[in-house]
Amino acid sequence: MATTKKYKDFVLKQLGLLDDIICKPMMGEYLLYYRGILFGGIYDNRLLVKIVERNKKYDMKEDIPYDGAKPMYLVDDIDSQETLKGIVLATYEGLKK
Repeated sequence: MATTKKYKDFVLKQLGLLDDIICKPMMGEYLLYYRGILFGGIYDNRLLVKIVERNKKYDMKEDIPYDGAKPMYLVDDIDSQETLKGIVLATYEGLKK
C-alpha cells in the first residue's frame, strides 16, 4: 500500500518547525532529508527514521519500511511538533559526518 498524499502532507506540516526539509517521491513512498542528509521516510502511511545512537532516547519501536530493508525507528507520535523536531535533529546529528 502506497502512502496517501493526505498523510504525506500531514507529516510535512508537522515537520514545519524545521527549515530545509526536502521530501522526494520514491515508488509511491517518500524519502525525507534534513539539510541534505537522508534521515527517514514515509512508508505505507508510517513515518520512520534511521536508527542512530542519538535518537535511542526517544524509545521508539523498530520497524521495517519494506521487504529487504534495514530496520528503522517508527515514529508513533507525530502530533507533537516539538518532539518530532527533537527526533529529526537527534537523527540528523547522529548521521552527519
